[in-house]
Amino acid sequence: MTAPLFSGRGRRSVAALGAVSAGLLLLSACDKPTPLATVTVGTSSVSAEAACQGNGKELTMDKVQECFTNHADAKTIEYARGDTLRLGVEPEVVEDGSKWQAVLDGQPITEPSSNTYRSFPGADLFATGGQGEAPSSKKLSFVQVSEGGKPQAVWNFTVKLK
Repeated sequence: MTAPLFSGRGRRSVAALGAVSAGLLLLSACDKPTPLATVTVGTSSVSAEAACQGNGKELTMDKVQECFTNHADAKTIEYARGDTLRLGVEPEVVEDGSKWQAVLDGQPITEPSSNTYRSFPGADLFATGGQGEAPSSKKLSFVQVSEGGKPQAVWNFTVKLK
């Protein structure tokens, strides 16, 4: 009869060490999450990670257009005419001279800013200027731009009319 290579306690220790090592390996393979952007209307808020990012490099205009049109995973927030719209980004977004701006249905609605928060009391995102019925939802994006004004990341949200 042969003796076991490891005792019961030894096998459990080796198994636990293997599980911890595998867990650390998996965690080290994960990407660092992107900074969050947040949209707040009244007491409701939604936050999202970047839908597209260049990882410190600039995005091509084709990639930015693709990001604007791909709103499948965009977080949705309800908005009523006259509500205060609040937009914010984490401080990492405006580090190193970068700025961000808000874009509604592909059209910029703010100038690039190095502030992390903007508020628009009584804004009417769904105003049509007398051009027919307002849509039931709009695509709101935040674009991070470099010091040179080139896009670096895009966050997407859907604003739904109450």
